Amino acid sequence: MFKKIAAAALFAALTVPLSVSADTNLTVAGSTALLPLVKESAQGYQSSHSDVKISVSGGGSYVGISQAMSKSVDIGDSDVIAPGNSGLRDHKVAVVGFGVVVNPATGVSALSRKQIRDVFSGRVTNWKDVGGKDVAITVINRPRSSGTRAVFSATLMGASKIAEGQVQDSSGQVVTTVGSLPGAISYVALAYTRGKNVAVVKIDKVAATDDNVRTGKYPFWSYEHMFTHPGSPAAAEDFINYVARNKDVIDKLGYIVVSTMKVSENNR
Repeated sequence: MFKKIAAAALFAALTVPLSVSADTNLTVAGSTALLPLVKESAQGYQSSHSDVKISVSGGGSYVGISQAMSKSVDIGDSDVIAPGNSGLRDHKVAVVGFGVVVNPATGVSALSRKQIRDVFSGRVTNWKDVGGKDVAITVINRPRSSGTRAVFSATLMGASKIAEGQVQDSSGQVVTTVGSLPGAISYVALAYTRGKNVAVVKIDKVAATDDNVRTGKYPFWSYEHMFTHPGSPAAAEDFINYVARNKDVIDKLGYIVVSTMKVSENNR
């Protein structure tokens, strides 16, 4: 009898741990342009996956890429493509439209690409010289780690070098700063501009609408990427699929569903 009891106890000790599943903790960092979508999606995903905990932070696209490459995070968010030898797996989850934004006191509602280059390179320093009021221009930039800055430079600046001016670390800080400085101008994801004291200017007479982004009439946009590395847990891919499929949240927050695009980044 004693041997039977001992055997039963040993069997229970060996089998009970197999029925207990540990929580999965996902870490996500990178693009602040993508941050609102990832944060809200994380809340929705966790509500139906009680065993998954998701920690989301910003830092900029190149921070997201480098941290994913070093396996410091499970998912790296980015507005730009990772290097070809990064070893990362690319997931395009949405499209983001960006805007050149100004304080309404500038009196400017539209700029040509040449005027944008002149302003951000420092060749023009007063709004009256590009059709606005007699107000000094204050350029607000993103740091070099920013994917938004990289897209802005590649899409609109061409060979013109950006004059640094002030630098703000996040999209939210950009909108706050531009809204509070009468002569300010910067660039930011359109998702951050809703209800804020900033004006999104037309570029070459084309407004920053979803339809103009989809058809390629408006040039300032990019795919939003979520990168995983070989050590990322299975839950990372499942969460990323959830983000990309979450059409209602994508639309609500001002992003664009990838499948609705009529053009690619290469033929904008």
